[in-house]
Amino acid sequence: MADPSTYRPRPGSIPTDPGVYRFFDAFGNVIYVGKAKNLRQRLNSYFADPASLHFRTQTMVRTAARVEWTVVANELEALQLEYTWIQEYDPRFNVKYRDDKSYPWLAVTWSEEYPRVFVGRGAKKRGTRYFGPFGQAWAIRETVDMLLRVFPMRSCTQGVFRNARSAGRPCLLGDIGKCSAPCVGRVSEEEHRQIVADFCSFMGGNTAGIIGQLEHDMLQASADLNFEKAAVLRDSLGALRRVQEKNTVVLGEDTRADVVGFADDGQQVAVQVFHIHAGRITGERGWVADRTDDRDLTELLESFLLQLYREFDVAVPPLILSSVEAEHTLVELLAVQRGAKVDIRVPLRGNKRMLLDTVVKNAEMALSQRQTKRASDLTTRNRALDEVGEALNLPSPPLRIECYDISHTQGSEVVGSMVVFEDGMAKKSDYRRFIIKSFEGSNDVAAMDEVLRRRLRRLLDDRPGESGGEGPLLIDPTTGAPRRFSYAPALIVVDGGLPQVNAAQAVLDDLGLADEIALCGLAKRLEEVWVPGSEYPVILPRASEGLYLLQRVRDEAHRFAIAHHRSRRAKNMVASTLDTVPGLGEMRRKALLTYFGSLRKLRAATPEEIAQVPGFGPRLAEAVFAAVADTGGEAINLATGEVTDT
Repeated sequence: MADPSTYRPRPGSIPTDPGVYRFFDAFGNVIYVGKAKNLRQRLNSYFADPASLHFRTQTMVRTAARVEWTVVANELEALQLEYTWIQEYDPRFNVKYRDDKSYPWLAVTWSEEYPRVFVGRGAKKRGTRYFGPFGQAWAIRETVDMLLRVFPMRSCTQGVFRNARSAGRPCLLGDIGKCSAPCVGRVSEEEHRQIVADFCSFMGGNTAGIIGQLEHDMLQASADLNFEKAAVLRDSLGALRRVQEKNTVVLGEDTRADVVGFADDGQQVAVQVFHIHAGRITGERGWVADRTDDRDLTELLESFLLQLYREFDVAVPPLILSSVEAEHTLVELLAVQRGAKVDIRVPLRGNKRMLLDTVVKNAEMALSQRQTKRASDLTTRNRALDEVGEALNLPSPPLRIECYDISHTQGSEVVGSMVVFEDGMAKKSDYRRFIIKSFEGSNDVAAMDEVLRRRLRRLLDDRPGESGGEGPLLIDPTTGAPRRFSYAPALIVVDGGLPQVNAAQAVLDDLGLADEIALCGLAKRLEEVWVPGSEYPVILPRASEGLYLLQRVRDEAHRFAIAHHRSRRAKNMVASTLDTVPGLGEMRRKALLTYFGSLRKLRAATPEEIAQVPGFGPRLAEAVFAAVADTGGEAINLATGEVTDT
């Protein structure tokens, strides 16, 4: 990789104007495109101390061999040029939103002599009116099937239409009333086009007007004693109302908007969009993309909306509700594209906020599904293990990985966690928790030393003989149960940087396991992989499955340690609070826990309410009330031990 200092522009040579810059690799390929309000300030940030840069930025600047820039008049032009160059060069370090599936459209071929309706996918064509996109093809086909009873327009292909016209006999749809059969002259071209216009009007959101007209016609037919026609209109109204039930009004009926929600876990970003027309959800789409740069979500919103409304040929609505704040330049650019005012805002309350929360939840679920699929795929897991083995120069892929983390609150209730991954999958039956008792205070290195010594000594104790030459004793001879600590890990991962790695290496050296067990650390801030005795970290590619596996292992160890720490902290707080109450024994304490469920509810209770607990009298209730009244700042679930801020 190149040293960024070798191609850094001379001081003062970079202009302070707005513009767009491009990073090139040694082969002349554009690997990153970005924009800036101040080119000098932005580009200088890439050539700062590498340790202060994000992992993804470090990888990009080390891959690049030169940087060029272009000055423009304002931020709006910079945004336009950035988008154009991203589409032209397809840089590898820019985030690319790939549609996770092909979404169906409802299309009406308005330019044909006898327009037809169909459900299709792919690019749009001129002379065709489109509605959607929709989430599932079967759902929109079912809707069209019901609407054809009300608006019997043509839905057959051109070949079927020509055959019916030449034969002088309509197809089955014409016989059952789902087509007005313009092929045999049952309706004129003008009459058929009016049916199509009513269909498009209904799909466009004019539901109230069409339903009102049908109700008027039904009542008029009934008054004219034309009960057969009235019955047909009644059935048509029923079909339209069933369609309406599938598209519930979520906002005001005059609202046309797109709702955009983001979910980001640092490695991937998921985006979900709900299309709102006439207050109803008429379609939804979702994307999941790998994060290949360290842009914030505001910049990701810009690139996403530009791609949505240009590449995917979606009409720009007057209102965009987003979970991320937007820059004013993006609003201006979309307004130019739409030819009218565009408003992008983050709703804080009301129906719009509730709808946005739903969209964000869908994005989070899509991200979770992608993570689960990625973690459970056998080929992906094998590739991840191979990449980790190659990056750490291991003789074979690490089939058993153990990761350790420390958790505490300002040195109190120090605990450690051990999680185990075998063949790239979590093996929760082998998870272990450790309570640090040898010291008090905030010393993660000493705590890591104790946890590893206790675990690895148990490994050695389970081996027969001093050298363990006969292999590990995997079955307990007295109980017949497997000794889970008897399995040696191929790789130990510690949550932290070089200090934690050096402490772990010292333990391996002291116990004579350094040649048997590999070791690395994963620093959370820059996602750097540290190995013992190395001055610089190992840099895994951003899209590396190996890095993703190490991150999952590290995050699982962190989660497990936090859960253990909170549980112990909650129990100690409850015990210290209630133990001061005279006359409150074990049975009465359990009765309190069962009755109230959380310390917050107990603290909010009056002495009279506490006295309602079985076995409690007024005097004991007053003592409990006095003991818990001054316990503030945190709420504790007495059943689960979960601690939350109040």
